[in-house]
Amino acid sequence: MRIDAKTGVRVGVLAVAVLALAAVYLFTNVPGSLAYALRIRGLALGAMAVVAVAVGASTVIFHTITGNRVLTPSIMGFDSFYMLVSTVVVFVSGGVAFLRADATVMWGIQVAVMVAFATLLFTWLFGGKRRSLHLMLLVGIVLGTFFRALTEWLQRMLDPLDFQILSDTAFASMTRPDPTLLALSAAVVVLACAATVALLRTLDVLALGRETAVGLGVNHRRVVLILFVLISVMVAASTALVGPILFFGLIVANLAYSLAGTFRHRWTVPTAALLGLGSLLAGQIILERVFGFGSSLSVIIEFAGGLFFLYLVLRKGAR
Repeated sequence: MRIDAKTGVRVGVLAVAVLALAAVYLFTNVPGSLAYALRIRGLALGAMAVVAVAVGASTVIFHTITGNRVLTPSIMGFDSFYMLVSTVVVFVSGGVAFLRADATVMWGIQVAVMVAFATLLFTWLFGGKRRSLHLMLLVGIVLGTFFRALTEWLQRMLDPLDFQILSDTAFASMTRPDPTLLALSAAVVVLACAATVALLRTLDVLALGRETAVGLGVNHRRVVLILFVLISVMVAASTALVGPILFFGLIVANLAYSLAGTFRHRWTVPTAALLGLGSLLAGQIILERVFGFGSSLSVIIEFAGGLFFLYLVLRKGAR
């Protein structure tokens, strides 16, 4: 109980800090109309919240299932598969048609294809007695490499203008989200999170290991398949909305474990989401007010995340 009380205070302080950052982002340094600025920045804030919740929650759940805090859902090839889908669309229809296509239809296609890919992969991997998480990770790495190679091969045959249009989708952008897509993504993520809330206690048991969970009465295969589908839905919705962010989940999830000081998912999941939103807000404020849009926020996240990934790998190797 004392641990929960301390964790609750930390999460409360973090929530207040995130609210303060949101107020700074929304109401300070307004060059013109406040109403116009609030409308534009409100959409950006909504996109950041959707990404933070989706990526933070899905990464924490993925870590619990795999028992490894270095791996992320991206290891399954989500980001590379997203780029492959976009590349195929541009390759077949052309860059101009890609830009003119209905954004809602494109979002739906990308989400449906990515969720179907993940669901089929997980069903196959856990459908037989000899399937394992290690096999899933190996297949994910191989598929990710294959998707990237196929994407690069198709991109080499694109017209330079089409390639430029496609390149814009390779970097996550949260400053000008489509309101309709934002609403759809938010609805999908909220539904997935609602389903996850019902499994928080089960996730605590899964964190003890497969054998222990089975001994305590958990239907491990069924629960893991459900959780993988929820992970797929959240990551697909987030990626289709703003684009791929490879190392973001790795950073916020590991920081959440340290800050929460407990393995209970009732604390680690919201802590990861709050840390994700706070880091996105702080990064966007610094990028806008200090550097004047000198770089993309996703580039900074990837650079910092890559360094953090190397640190985690080296730390594990030193033990």
